[in-house]
Amino acid sequence: MVIDEMTEKECVALATRSSLARLACALDNQPYIIPVQFAYDSGFIYVLSTIGQKIEWMRENPKVCVAIDEIVSDSQWSSVVVTGKYEELHEPRHREEREHARELLERRNRWWQNAFAERQAKEGEHLVDPIFFRIKIDSMTGLRAEP
Repeated sequence: MVIDEMTEKECVALATRSSLARLACALDNQPYIIPVQFAYDSGFIYVLSTIGQKIEWMRENPKVCVAIDEIVSDSQWSSVVVTGKYEELHEPRHREEREHARELLERRNRWWQNAFAERQAKEGEHLVDPIFFRIKIDSMTGLRAEP
């Protein structure tokens, strides 16, 4: 197996075609990681969520990390790691950015499911307000393994 660094263009291509990643945040020296549906566009990762631990933690510490993987086998995979800053997209100030995020995410199959499944299990039929946020990318690096 050979492992090589991915170019920036290859990292962007993987982020563009992927829709599931792991989002890591931290508070008080305690890390937390969770899967999220996302969409990439022009230096940002867009996500729909609901209020919960990750949102509360990212409001306190906006520095985050995102891992995006594409796995064919144990010896053939690509992995991109993104570091960046959490930015919540509030109404009405970020109306255009929220609409852009919605348009990007709607292209993904079941783009809303991860965000609402856990919250619905806890809240029942009570309506939960959606939270759109984005990660402003500071760095994006990747590795690729080939047999």
